[in-house]
Amino acid sequence: MTTTPQTLHVSLTRAERVLGLLRDLKVPLAAVQSVEVVPDGPAAARGLRAPGLGLPGLRLIGTWRRRGEKALVSVRRGQPAVRVHLTGQRFDTLLLGVDDPAAVARALSPAR
Repeated sequence: MTTTPQTLHVSLTRAERVLGLLRDLKVPLAAVQSVEVVPDGPAAARGLRAPGLGLPGLRLIGTWRRRGEKALVSVRRGQPAVRVHLTGQRFDTLLLGVDDPAAVARALSPAR
């Protein structure tokens, strides 16, 4: 995950794109509503996987859906994550495993 002054760019690995049936994502920072740090990424996934890969408690990659919400998820066991709430985008929420979630949350804070 990288940011520019106007854009949040989520770059997925080739394996994440194939296994999760996803593609890289660019979101304007103006669409970021809130960011929260999640200590356990796999436990924070909400809804049903459709489509993607789900190895419960180990690795989750793909699209998770629940009533009124569609989330891009890429998390693994033992890695903290950030949950980014968006507005007016293809995904309502991003749940992404990152090594330093506090730094990511700080980087996205001015967008709120």
